[in-house]
Amino acid sequence: MSATSDLASGFSGKFHRRFGQQPIVVQAPGRVNLIGEHTDYNDGFVLPAAIGFRTLVGIASRMDHQFVVQSENFSERAAFDLRELPAAPRHHWSDYVVGVTQKFQEQAGQLAGMNLLIQGDVPQGAGLSSSASIEVAVFCALSELSGAKFDGVQTAKLCQGAENDFVGARCGVMDQFVAVHGKKDHAVLLDCRSLGYRLLPIPARVRFVVCNTMVRHALAGGEYNQRRAECEEGARFFGQRIPGVKALRDVSLVALEKYDSNLPEIVRKRCRHVLNENLRVVQAANAFEKGDLELVGKLMADSHASLRDDFEVSCRELDVMVDLARDIEGVYGARMTGGGFGGCTVNLVREDKVVDFQRQVGAEYEQRTGNAAEIYVSAAADGASRIA
Repeated sequence: MSATSDLASGFSGKFHRRFGQQPIVVQAPGRVNLIGEHTDYNDGFVLPAAIGFRTLVGIASRMDHQFVVQSENFSERAAFDLRELPAAPRHHWSDYVVGVTQKFQEQAGQLAGMNLLIQGDVPQGAGLSSSASIEVAVFCALSELSGAKFDGVQTAKLCQGAENDFVGARCGVMDQFVAVHGKKDHAVLLDCRSLGYRLLPIPARVRFVVCNTMVRHALAGGEYNQRRAECEEGARFFGQRIPGVKALRDVSLVALEKYDSNLPEIVRKRCRHVLNENLRVVQAANAFEKGDLELVGKLMADSHASLRDDFEVSCRELDVMVDLARDIEGVYGARMTGGGFGGCTVNLVREDKVVDFQRQVGAEYEQRTGNAAEIYVSAAADGASRIA
């Protein structure tokens, strides 16, 4: 029996003990973004990869209209009437499930009752997209049970819509897209406007080492939405002066330089990050295709500096973690990943140096910050699938 089949079998046993039924089981992964931060909601380019941490969802039918959801992670159960789902979020883990179910019913019609069991090992609050992992896993489970079929792009966009419209987080589509379209041993170069993508092979000698700073500063949520508003202000500014500009994706560095003095300082800095970050993503994709990991590492370093100085979403702990990584043999690149203000860094590390990296970074980070980091190692993984 494969490891995946073994995992599904054990999870099915939990479902049977909870609900007395044999479930359909699906999985959806978390993700790490190698480069391209805060570009997705600006119609730009990103380069994420799915990782080997996932959410499992088991699902089976009920004979009524009840929608019963049990979370193994939170040891809680929530129940809803599918004919009258909540109209507003409760700021509870179940919001992601309710939001996705609403979007699903809008497209596929009224669902019959069902039992769901959810369990995941994607670290929460670390910028590895545990929320998108849950959303996509639930959506795919609903699709498997109901027989309603959606393609990968539809699935990603509807799950994004659930997080935007119900949960209230103004995320772009990257997280949900890679949770659907991830592929083992590959990164995903995604155009967030057209949703066209191509898969880029990750060299076999490379591992993703994700370092969780174990801090999450209180301003993270509000500041994310503020950064998005500042980018939208920049897009409106250029749209009034340059035909065809709908998002910062459409603005050139030449145009930024031309109108530099007319922009508010904060908005100018946000625009400068996004425009340069889009170029870095394209350059990094080309470098991956050529196997030029030194160039990838330089671009990652430039990305982190821009996120720290122009977009102002880094923090002391992230900067310390990146600085420590750059001094270690076998590290090709290091940068913060995710929305910022805490969370994780992503490091491209030569496979034979991973253990040394974990030991050295873990010890020195705790010495310098007083926090004990969590360090996760993964290769690129497959996207969502039915596993039982």
